[in-house]
Formats: sequence, structure tokens, C-alpha cells
Amino acid sequence: MPITLKQYLSVLTFFLSILGGYSQQTNFSLIPKKDTVNIYKEMLNDQSDDLMENHPAEDIYNNIWTSDHVNPYKIPIDSMPDSVRIDCSNFFVPVRGEVTSVFGPRRYRFHFGIDLRLKVGDSVRCAFSGKVRIIDYEGRGYGNYIVIRHDNGLETVYAHLSAVLVALNQNIKGGELIAFGGNTGHSTGPHLHFETRYIGNAINPAHIIDFNTGLVHAKTYLLTKKNAFYYQHEVKLLASAKYYKVRRGDTLKKVAARNGTSVKALCHLNGLKAKARLKKGQRIRIR
Repeated sequence: MPITLKQYLSVLTFFLSILGGYSQQTNFSLIPKKDTVNIYKEMLNDQSDDLMENHPAEDIYNNIWTSDHVNPYKIPIDSMPDSVRIDCSNFFVPVRGEVTSVFGPRRYRFHFGIDLRLKVGDSVRCAFSGKVRIIDYEGRGYGNYIVIRHDNGLETVYAHLSAVLVALNQNIKGGELIAFGGNTGHSTGPHLHFETRYIGNAINPAHIIDFNTGLVHAKTYLLTKKNAFYYQHEVKLLASAKYYKVRRGDTLKKVAARNGTSVKALCHLNGLKAKARLKKGQRIRIR
């Protein structure tokens, strides 16, 4: 962590006072003489230095700043503020690409972002001004990805990148080039997986951004529990879902009987027709 020149000189004076100095030729008159008892108190109270971590939206995030997880905060939705106004006036679209996958449930899991089409090597830009909180790689998920916390309280996630062009804890301006698009991690083709989160909890980016125009819907986004976190029931259902791996000779009727359900329920859960043929190894949702 970088320290200021004033702190460096203060610490240097402290250690030289202990050692007594090694050279008569050094001109120590340029080094401020401080009471060594107060040196560390001064360092801790110096608001100009990152020892008092100056990170975006510290008050909202309870001074938590870590690169360990996308959501290290673990704040239940019920504990969130009833409503928050978020300044979105200085927005820059990360990629001008077609939406290829929307926010919402997928077959086996929930998709917490929006996928935007791009070519490998296309520019990816920062949505709002902020600071880089995470740079990491996730082989079975995001691939190369970046998480940035913004001055307006949001955090954004940029995933499946081919190259990262920023550094951890770097301050970034909205619209600044941060990466090149790619196809890393669990990805079926080149695209940018883009998420918007508030205190770790995902918000549908399409509620904030019109991806057809590349502009925000409004300069201020009113976040409420009802409109931002409407999907929690679906997430819980997917988390509690159970699946069956099809065996040779299985039919929907046999699977239903074996698992205490009905063919109609299986068809509804899996988007199948009653006469659908099953393949060995196929996963069928039974709950």
C-alpha cells in the first residue's frame, strides 16, 4: 500500500533516532523533527493517505473492501434500505453489442447479468467512475473478470474477458478502457457478461440501461426492494430444485413414477411435451 512522503519521512526519522544515525555527512535538517510517540497516531489520522482506505461509497458498504468475493457483504434483502436514489447521469455503455441473454432464470441456474455480443479483442469500457475491487479468473464461471465499485454506490462486473488492462485498487473514470472482450471461462461464444449490483445483490441491468440505445433510462435510478429484487422467489426455487439423470429405457412416465411426481409436472418444469423421448444422461428437473 503506498504511503505519503510525509509519512515516509516521519517513519525514517523514528528509526534513525533509535539507531543514532550512521553518517555525519547526511543533512537531516530537511527531515521534519517529530515527537516519535505521536508518529503512528499521525499516520492513522492522515486523511490524505490510503491507510484510511478511501474507497467509493464507504458508508454504504460499511468500510468493507476485499477482493475475495463478488458478494462478500452477505446483506439480506430484508435488511436493505426500502428505497435508494442512484445517480446514473455519468453512464458509459461498456459494449455496444446485441443482447444475447437476459437477466433471469436459466435451465439449471439463475443468470445474474446480461450478455452482450462482441468479438474477441473488442474494447470494454467502465460504466461509471469508481475503483477496481477485484481482478480474478474463474475457470468454470466468469473466466477473466473485473469488479468495480462506483462512486454512486453500484458495483459492476465484467466477465469472460480476453485481457485485463487495469490494476487492482486503480481509480477508473467512466468510459475508460478497462479490458478486451473474450470467451474465457464457462462461455459458449465471445460475449461480455455484465452485472449491476448494490451491496452485493444483483439488479437487472436492463432496469437501469436501455441496451438498444446505449443510454440509461433516467439520470436517477430509484432502487426499491420491490422493483430491484423481485426475482428472489425464483432464485430460491432454483436453489431448491432437484434433478434426475436419465437412465437407458427411461420415459417421462417412468421418471415421474420413480420420483413421486407427474408427467404434466415434468413437462412444465422442463419445457417438454408428454411424448418427448429422453436420452441417456439427460438431466430432468423433478422438483
